[in-house]
Amino acid sequence: MTTLLYDGSFDGLFTAIFEVFEYRYQDVEMVSRERFHQENIFAEIHEVITQNNKSERVLNKLEQNLGKQGIYNLLKVFLSEDSELEKIILSVVRQSIKQPTENILENFADEDILKVSKICKSVGRESHRMTAFVRFEKMQDNVFFSKIDPDFNVLPLIRKHFKDRYQDQKWMIYDLRRNYGILYDLENCDFFYPEEKLDLNRYQDKFHDDEKNYQTLWKRYFTKTNIVERKNLKLHIQHVPKRYWKYLTEKW
Repeated sequence: MTTLLYDGSFDGLFTAIFEVFEYRYQDVEMVSRERFHQENIFAEIHEVITQNNKSERVLNKLEQNLGKQGIYNLLKVFLSEDSELEKIILSVVRQSIKQPTENILENFADEDILKVSKICKSVGRESHRMTAFVRFEKMQDNVFFSKIDPDFNVLPLIRKHFKDRYQDQKWMIYDLRRNYGILYDLENCDFFYPEEKLDLNRYQDKFHDDEKNYQTLWKRYFTKTNIVERKNLKLHIQHVPKRYWKYLTEKW
């Protein structure tokens, strides 16, 4: 068994995949350094240095065989943080190389291909819900701030949506679980990675006065328009699952 350790990035993973074929490894596993715990003392460790040219060669070949949608699906698998994501993606790459003229992502009889389909549906659903349920709050520095805690690492999937939709205001979306976010300053829309988790204790004290007034009015409006006799909690939860209520002002 050879264990390839990579830096946990998308390009790092595909650099590792390139080296699987470059060095003709057969009995192999890939794992990010952050998640690595050596259990097999006889395993050979191979340190992977991320090289964009190697990653691009694999991705370009995959795009020829699977199309851009196929690459997008593999990105979703990567962002799912599934414990077997490296194994699944390597399996897809190997099958794609063996059967370049077939759309192997439609071969649901294969266990790994079926997992890709299921993961893509779950990640796609989560990213869609984030675009629907994210709530921004105006801070004293006039930046609109939103905190999220998605099941999957969907920030890279929703960045374009928010960049296109909110071009006239500064905003920030911060992933509580993964300690990174997106910052838009009217010109650039970039990821940021704080060294320490943002201190959100009493962060409501930093609300702009407009935000405090808005939340008060919105809660009042919601209360006044809520018809108790027509309340259908079961239907409501189907459309807005409880785990998303923490994003909604009217649920506080």
